[in-house]
Amino acid sequence: MSSITLIGTGNMARTIGTRAVAGGNTVEVMGRDQSKADDLAKALGGGTTAGKWGAVPTGDIVITALLHDGVVPAVTEYGDALVGKAIVDISNPFNAAFDGLAHSEPTSIAQEVAKIAPAGASVFKAFNTIFRGVLEQGRPDVFFAGDDSQAKADVAAFIESLGLRPLDVGGLKMAHWLEGMGVVTVGLAGHGVGHGNFALGANEVTA
Repeated sequence: MSSITLIGTGNMARTIGTRAVAGGNTVEVMGRDQSKADDLAKALGGGTTAGKWGAVPTGDIVITALLHDGVVPAVTEYGDALVGKAIVDISNPFNAAFDGLAHSEPTSIAQEVAKIAPAGASVFKAFNTIFRGVLEQGRPDVFFAGDDSQAKADVAAFIESLGLRPLDVGGLKMAHWLEGMGVVTVGLAGHGVGHGNFALGANEVTA
């Protein structure tokens, strides 16, 4: 099993943390508000601990469960505390209308994190195409992207421990397109599907 640190104390941190504990992983929670981190650690149970904001995370995999505009600042603040860690960005940088991305360039939050992450850290994009309710109750496919092959295997194993299927879409440059898939998911929820009780996935077809 994996050791993970969740940076953030919101709904996605709670949801991923719940599945991580159920999957037998070692879980740590960190938040700017220490009382919220303490409360979430207690709620998750299973030996979950609450670390101090900015300290070296105990998890080998660090999940930034933050709003998109807080991810790069947080990674910058942690700095060398993230050396050797696999950093997983789960955010969606939607524009105000939720019909496009907040950034106009062919980049992603994960790629921007990679620019400022310390040497020896590896960066991934994952979980951003899944609505929280589906992640809580369903078994959706998890698309993920990253460059470090060994760390990628570790991230895939963690996803599998949640009872989910990891689907590797390629290198970190694909994070931009995963963010685009997040926009498509919101569009489907508002139009073609009409609700959020679904997830994008891959169906393999045999002749």
